[in-house]
Amino acid sequence: MRRYNLDMTGQQIKKRINDLRLEINHHNDLYYQQDKPELSDIAFDKLLAELIELEKANPDLLTPDSPSQRVGGAPIDGFNTIEHTQPMYSIDNTYNEGELRAWDERLRKQLTIQAGDVRYVCEPKVDGLALSIRYEDGVFVYAVTRGDGRRGDDVSANVKTIKSVPLKLKTPGDALFGDPPQVLEVRGEVYMDNAEFDRINQKQIDQGKETYANPRNFTSGTLKQLDPKITASRRLKFVAHGFGQIDPLLDDSYEAALKQIKSFGLPIAENLRAFDSIDQVAKWICEFASLRTTLAYNTDGMVVKVDSQKQRDALGYTSKSPRWVIAYKYPAEQVQTTLNDVTWQVGKNGTLTPVAELEPVLVAGTTVKRASLHNIEQIQRLDLHIGDVVTVEKAGEIIPQVVAADATKRRNAKAVLPPKLCPSCQSPVEKELDGPYIRCENPACPAQLKERLRHFAARAQMNIERLGDALIDQLVDASKVKTFADIFRLTRDDLLELERMGDKSADNVIASIAGTKDRPLDRVIAGIGVRHVGNTVSRQIAAAFGSFAGIAAASVEQLAAIDGVGDIIAKAVFDFFQSAVGRSIIADLQSVGIDPTQAASSVDLLLAGQSIVVTGTLVKYDRHQIEELIVTLGGKAAGSVSKKTSFVVAGENAGSKLEKAQLLGVPVLTEDEFLAKIGRE
Repeated sequence: MRRYNLDMTGQQIKKRINDLRLEINHHNDLYYQQDKPELSDIAFDKLLAELIELEKANPDLLTPDSPSQRVGGAPIDGFNTIEHTQPMYSIDNTYNEGELRAWDERLRKQLTIQAGDVRYVCEPKVDGLALSIRYEDGVFVYAVTRGDGRRGDDVSANVKTIKSVPLKLKTPGDALFGDPPQVLEVRGEVYMDNAEFDRINQKQIDQGKETYANPRNFTSGTLKQLDPKITASRRLKFVAHGFGQIDPLLDDSYEAALKQIKSFGLPIAENLRAFDSIDQVAKWICEFASLRTTLAYNTDGMVVKVDSQKQRDALGYTSKSPRWVIAYKYPAEQVQTTLNDVTWQVGKNGTLTPVAELEPVLVAGTTVKRASLHNIEQIQRLDLHIGDVVTVEKAGEIIPQVVAADATKRRNAKAVLPPKLCPSCQSPVEKELDGPYIRCENPACPAQLKERLRHFAARAQMNIERLGDALIDQLVDASKVKTFADIFRLTRDDLLELERMGDKSADNVIASIAGTKDRPLDRVIAGIGVRHVGNTVSRQIAAAFGSFAGIAAASVEQLAAIDGVGDIIAKAVFDFFQSAVGRSIIADLQSVGIDPTQAASSVDLLLAGQSIVVTGTLVKYDRHQIEELIVTLGGKAAGSVSKKTSFVVAGENAGSKLEKAQLLGVPVLTEDEFLAKIGRE
């Protein structure tokens, strides 16, 4: 039955839809932001049902920010990636008060100010999934996962179902601080509270299904559902704890900026505190240790941030994290369980890693069944025996590890012996003469091949999005892929022969592979898995020699002369490119059209030997991108200004670094001047 008058005019229908949206948004705000509901669930559902019915009958009046869009639309084909306007960095951790105070001292030394002049904001570290949400003119545009910090997955369809995420921000009539910025990117955490997690697990039990391990992993899986209706049914929540791009800027004080976005309708952390000294911070962290166990959601620490944006700009970033924030992680929970067995996993370079197979046990909110034992020497150091009662903890409450064995409880235990044969290909294995590692030397070992292919296809290397772990397993097991180049020889028919592979999925995989053929030289070098060579070193080598042929022609001495390479890495690179296996890999890639070149030293190492400081707000690049460009061109991206600084790149609101450069007579370039200097206007 229709819930509205059939005789309503078009104007009346439009007004009714608008009124319903305002009323529903109001009650959503009362429920999710203020915890002061005024309507029963039944009454609220009636309002929403009426709105949905009106919009269905009048589709021209449907707008993207309507609260009806939270219920979840049609299933989607997959997730596109979006580049972050500003990087989403990781946060450094600290595990005791001494490390926290040392961090405070480093900040003060860099800021060259006296005690008491730095104000800190503390927020509980919610154990969820990092997310960036973009609003333009107060309207939700998209939501992106953290991904690799540079690019993330577009999960907008699922995030729209999270009722604590407003689709339209409040304006001056409701907000305390005027209009939201024209562009507002809010970073935060998506999480599931314990009550919702327990509800879903109880439903699994009632249906005779396996329960889920922990709220964080389940949240991640929920946000990556292809059907938004499934996401909507699981009642995720969001809390804001940072910012990306903002135009115009909010208050210089982070605490004040959070209050501003709260007035726009965005949720911020409860138990938020601001302090004027590290002593007060340390005291609050101690007090919160007992309080956090009473919260409705999981936390694994406390995040401490410098309040002033100007001071943050002055402190800057390392290559992977801001200097102005630290996470205090509470001591890991330890529990005892039984070591049932030790198995051996084969890595991409043939290294066999022992894995503890444990009697399942709950550690810091997660059911732990397996834990890495690193190498045979670690097993011997811990004196582990199969059947032992062992102590398990999570390093940083993330990675489970065995830390001790209780020899007093040992009964009929069996010593753990190193393997003689590879568990994958049954070839003989060898132990390093001067190290603790055991390796399978068979290059055709299926387990090694799978790991090499996973590394090659990973986001930081070739970024073949549709080539996931399960598909790689199928392709290797079916003998359809035996080399890196075989990936690019795959046909639609090859894929259709696999289990659970339909026409559309096969087309998507082929398109995803084809789109990666033009990856730059450094990404390909990192992908092929030369021992000791990661992404940073591969960039340096690619910049120095410009092509596969250039690297192959280089001597050990020439390779070692590259900044950051050294003798060990140089020998590994030389041996690979001179070996029959290495030459075969390169030739095979070239045969499928992968033979990238990169301009060599005269251009790429333009900044060789120069120490450069970047400060202030930039326009065409963010600071991390500029610093990465400096490193790629042979320079050093320094964090502080000294007499040895070659020059400073200064944007708006540059602060103390600019002042120090002027005081020392260090040259200062604008962003445009710097780009002109390196030929990137």
